[in-house]
Amino acid sequence: MASSSPLLLLLLLLPLAAATATASLPPLPLSTASRWLVGADGRRVKLACANWASHLEPVAAEGLSRRGLGDIAARVAAMGLNCVRLTWPTYLATNATLANLPLRASLERLGMPESVAGVRVNNPGLLDLPLIDVFQEVVSALAKNNIMVILDNQMTTPGWCCSENDGNGFFGDKYFGPEEWLKGLSAMATMFRNTKNVVGMSLRNELRGSKNVSLWFRYMQLGAEVVHAANPGVLVILSGLNFDNTLDFLVPNQIQLTFTGKLVFEQHWYGFSDDGNWGSRNQNDACGMVVDFIKKKGLFILQQGWPLFFSEFGFDMSGTHVADNRYLTCFLTVAAEMDLDWAIWALQGSYYIREGTLAYDESYGLLSWDWCTARNPSFIKRINALQSPFQGPGLPNSHQPYNVIFHPLSGLCVLVKSSEALELGPCDKSNAWNYTKGYELILKQTGQCLQAKSVGENAKLGTSCSKSSSKWKLLSNSGMHVSTELTNNGTRVCLDASPDGNITTNQCKCLTVDPDCNPESQWFKIILSSKHIPGGTSILQLPSHGPWSPTSSS
Repeated sequence: MASSSPLLLLLLLLPLAAATATASLPPLPLSTASRWLVGADGRRVKLACANWASHLEPVAAEGLSRRGLGDIAARVAAMGLNCVRLTWPTYLATNATLANLPLRASLERLGMPESVAGVRVNNPGLLDLPLIDVFQEVVSALAKNNIMVILDNQMTTPGWCCSENDGNGFFGDKYFGPEEWLKGLSAMATMFRNTKNVVGMSLRNELRGSKNVSLWFRYMQLGAEVVHAANPGVLVILSGLNFDNTLDFLVPNQIQLTFTGKLVFEQHWYGFSDDGNWGSRNQNDACGMVVDFIKKKGLFILQQGWPLFFSEFGFDMSGTHVADNRYLTCFLTVAAEMDLDWAIWALQGSYYIREGTLAYDESYGLLSWDWCTARNPSFIKRINALQSPFQGPGLPNSHQPYNVIFHPLSGLCVLVKSSEALELGPCDKSNAWNYTKGYELILKQTGQCLQAKSVGENAKLGTSCSKSSSKWKLLSNSGMHVSTELTNNGTRVCLDASPDGNITTNQCKCLTVDPDCNPESQWFKIILSSKHIPGGTSILQLPSHGPWSPTSSS
């Protein structure tokens, strides 16, 4: 067997802490502080969630025929996730006949004896419970593993979401009567009023079809008030229009509510719906264009001082879909830079039934078809750094943030190994940098600056910070090529991560045009952090400047 590279070994070790210990719930309930979600103690709480479907025809959480409920909940925690966005159809809350139907009968009416047998083996105590009780048991199992829950109203009628003509898309559609929807929201909010780990309710998934903004304001305001009246502790989460791809209609207006401190907006971002043409366009050009699009459609909400929850993103977990892989790296960069709250679609590795197919395999699923293993273990490791906050109230350096250099392909950050060598490592071990308006990357602990020596050699630290080889500008439409000019001959080079995790400088690649070139080893994002600085807080202060966010105005 070939020996593993140091970088691979490091990536394999990253999730061990999450797998061996379950984090406790934050002080609840949650509320908002400008763009941040905070606990009852005022400290930032970052949502790192998975979507768990419970809204399809069986009206039960997927996977109960594959694995024990407690085991599934424990797997969520072991992946380092702190939250589940648990979906439900309105009829579960408004149709007593459906709500009281035993799980066994629900599966049998759909012709699924194998699923009945699987539940009998893995969750015998759930088999003859009413569907509404099964739903409550799922929430309880997540609570036992200190997992927060956001209840997401996906559809009115049980079934796969979503299409333009399914009758569930917008207020007034065939199966989307506003009064029944409000009744369902109130019933679900009331049911979980005293359930500590239910921290939020998403009022409706992926509104679509109509673009009637006045109806959106009318009914989303009513829905928010109904939920808050029934359960004042939960966050009230509002989706946008066009399959939750846009919130730009909020630019001239804002929803008016009688309560404060609970309103959150949500947005979805998939590679197949962002017009990125990821498979046929240069990756830098695609990422730059799509990020501008996403900012105009929803990210601007953060600048307005409102929390924004990316409640769905996802990709083909097989790793063989080139366009999805490219989209994912771009998304992870934005998630790090903006320190987003997020939920991956999806937890489930398979469905009882989806769109008429029994045991449908979910290629976007975190878990394998049989729910036994992670479908893409490297992705679990890659998002490790994004599961805890970089910024926000209550972090140790909230009043004195610094920069870290994030590498989205690996999910790691640049660490100083010695003055002559830098390497990739866990972001919670990252050194503190200042990226100055003069384009220097200065190590705060020592005042040394990042320098390039020559093509193909390790980047290093030095004290001659006025040289051209110490000025690092951001190239390409993605803004992720960290580039400098060599002092001796003016050659432009970019930071590059070698397969073993060393940081070198090489000629910049794939900057534009070429759709087949892969730039990701040279993609780095300089982001702000307020985390604890490893090794204590003894920092050489540089009075002339503080950390600069590359996205801020000069």
